[in-house]
This record gives sequence, C-alpha cells and structure tokens, in this order.
Amino acid sequence: MLSQQQVMNTSFDRLHLVNTYGAFGSITKTRYQLVVEGTQASHPDEDDWREYRFKGQPVRPNERPPQWAPYHLRLDWQLWFAAMQPRPKTRQKWLLPFLVHLMKGDDATLGLLRHTPFSDEPPEQVRVVRYRYRYTAPEERADTGDWWVRERVGVYFPLLSREELRQGTVPSRGRYV
Repeated sequence: MLSQQQVMNTSFDRLHLVNTYGAFGSITKTRYQLVVEGTQASHPDEDDWREYRFKGQPVRPNERPPQWAPYHLRLDWQLWFAAMQPRPKTRQKWLLPFLVHLMKGDDATLGLLRHTPFSDEPPEQVRVVRYRYRYTAPEERADTGDWWVRERVGVYFPLLSREELRQGTVPSRGRYV
C-alpha cells in the first residue's frame, strides 16, 4: 500500500476518503479475456463455433461493457483471473467441471450466463479461446460503433467433446490443467 505503484491513490485522495481495498490496488494494463465457445458439429470449421455470453464479461466487440455493482459475479471474476495466465493452471480446477456442466445442459450452470447459443440441445464440443481486448479509441468507435478491439491469442482450453463424456474418458487433469 505504500509502494511507488500506489502513488496514483494518493494523488486524488487529499481528504483520505479512498483506499486500495480489494484484491489488489492496481490492475493490469492489458486485458485478456476467455471466451467459451461451443458447436454442434462433429468436425467443426471456425465458423461453426458459437460464443456463450456472460453477465459481466465483454465478449462481443460491438457490445457496451457490462457494469455490475456493488457485487462481483463470481464466475465472471474467476474467468478474468484465469485469463491473466496464458494457459490453465492447477488452481483453476473449477474450469473443467464448469465446461462439463455446460455440455450436460445443467440448468443451474446455464443460469450463471447471460446467453447460451444452444437452447434446444447442449453442444457436441466446447473449447475456451483467449483474446486480448482493448477499448476502441474515440475515432475507432465513431467509425465502427465497436467498444472493443479484440485479438485472438490462442486456444486456452482444448476441445472437450460430449463423446468423451459419454465414454467417461474425460481426464480429471491431464491435458486440461
């Protein structure tokens, strides 16, 4: 709290009304985002993947950033933390069970989302893709209407199929964490 990185907090707090309460007193300059995608195709092309949308996470570049206060949406918060790492770590043990519940069409899990692209039947396959996001500059926003520019960084979590679930061959760790 007394480090050089916290100087910004003292610059606007002459009356000592604010502090660095929270997980950290500063945030990263680059925002990475995990986008969960699913498909009904057995052998999908890139165009076959559809995005799940979360209540508090930016996904689509043309959508206004969602605001939630005074509470955090736990799943969205965990996705943000996970996205800071280039690949899943063992501390993200929740990710595989979350994807399995999506693939089973679990109502409680789907209730955590703003939108699921699969209303009739759960997807055949899911994956998680990592993107780098940045806000558009004012002139970019005026030209495109987009709030974000996103750049695909890579696949964060490899393909998981319903066939693996049916056969009971989903490893508890292995290639997934």
